[in-house]
Amino acid sequence: MSPSAPARDRQTPGLFTFVLHTHLPWLAHHGRWPVGEEWLYQSWSAAYLPLMRVLRTLADEGRQHLLTLGITPVVAAQLDDPYCLTGMHHWLANWQLRAMEATTLADPLRQFGVREHAAAQEAIEDFEDRWAHGGSPVLRALVDADAVELLGGPLAHPFQPLLNPRLREFALREGLADARLRFAHRPVGIWAPECAYAPGMETGYAAAGVGHFMVDGPSLHGDTALGRPVGTSDVIAFGRDLQVSYRVWSPKSGYPGHAAYRDFHTYDHSTGLKPSRVTGRNVPSEEKAPYDPERAERAIDAHVADFVGVVRQRLLDESDRIGRPAHVIAAFDTELFGHWWYEGPRWLEKVLRALPEAGVRVGTLADAKAEGYVGSPVELPPSSWGSGKDWQVWAGDQVADLVRLNNEVVDTALTAVDKALSEIGSPPARNAVADQILRETLLTVSSDWPFMVSKDSAADYARYRAHLHAHATREIADALAAGRHEHAHRLAEGWNRADGLFGALDARRLPR
Repeated sequence: MSPSAPARDRQTPGLFTFVLHTHLPWLAHHGRWPVGEEWLYQSWSAAYLPLMRVLRTLADEGRQHLLTLGITPVVAAQLDDPYCLTGMHHWLANWQLRAMEATTLADPLRQFGVREHAAAQEAIEDFEDRWAHGGSPVLRALVDADAVELLGGPLAHPFQPLLNPRLREFALREGLADARLRFAHRPVGIWAPECAYAPGMETGYAAAGVGHFMVDGPSLHGDTALGRPVGTSDVIAFGRDLQVSYRVWSPKSGYPGHAAYRDFHTYDHSTGLKPSRVTGRNVPSEEKAPYDPERAERAIDAHVADFVGVVRQRLLDESDRIGRPAHVIAAFDTELFGHWWYEGPRWLEKVLRALPEAGVRVGTLADAKAEGYVGSPVELPPSSWGSGKDWQVWAGDQVADLVRLNNEVVDTALTAVDKALSEIGSPPARNAVADQILRETLLTVSSDWPFMVSKDSAADYARYRAHLHAHATREIADALAAGRHEHAHRLAEGWNRADGLFGALDARRLPR
């Protein structure tokens, strides 16, 4: 454990920023279990609902500039989608029914069921009260209150370095426009999908109005104490501090693996609930001890104190090293907080209270930029936050077939859209067929599919999804190329019933 928190009258130099990246692929209408919509509903109930509740509680106390929150357009689309909203409501009710079933069983499962039933009831009331019209009003209220800085991103989360420049520019501009429509705020910062960067991308960012973006620490050669202008541009790259971030969660360790916390992988198969604690790294599921909320709360408090000490010491050390106040960024997937780590939202709330009390100033990436936490220009290497910190997860031998598929589908789509728009006059009217071709193409090139294949995480589902959307793109484009316009319209309408996200997507804005 790190040194204990400092005396509260001592101000620590510099600024600390939490950055959370909220992303799931488009899951609606594409399977339920074990991979599909269940993934969305689990993350929504376990992470998004409690996290928004934490941020709302702190905002209601007048606290501002709590963290920088990235919401990808594909997540925002699902949180607003009527089908997903109905599915989520049903899922919450089912959770409560499963908890009620647990209350009829013997202890300790009965006691666990009582607590789960109360948690499900709280979630249902929260959902019905605040989320009935979608996630956008919930998030917009936090941005309006200046509680969070919102980061955007390109439509459907493509791996940008491997993407055709025309589609790359289109996806980013449309993604920022989508955020503006939903939240009445156009993000000026983005979380680049997978923190992926290729030299020259900053030019496209500047042209799209993006002023800052996230990279992983090694992209800045580990020197993340200040944001850095990229090349000759004014676009700032902010780097994740791995020493601090890995204290919470790393490929090998972190707080969520503590023996007292709820075990993510162990189910009670009669109810589908997770009633066990981690107990030990090598303890078989059937030997896991029952979850004990009081034991977990003590672990939370210990890990809050540890993290505050780590952040404070890192700020002191980095400020000494560079000879000026430093900026420290801890960045994580949002889904860690609640979905993967049940106690995560509670820990985060306590940390956001404890850091200022310990003399650590908390702010956003926009605050860091505005207050001059910016160093000298840097040339970034091709990089990502994946294994090896390069592109191997998305471009390696294991996914070479998906790289070829993506290139072929993008070429097909761009040719078809150019042809479609050239045939309908100038200026062209909006074309639903061209729009759906681009929609399916963007879903094909989602970075999620090669990631899942490379990590052998539901790889069959990932390949199925990539090829399904590729098939949709080809099917519509082939009908268009053959002059079968009515058939192309019927195909586009059919695919749109499953993949109708990004309703404002307009193919006429594709760069010519």
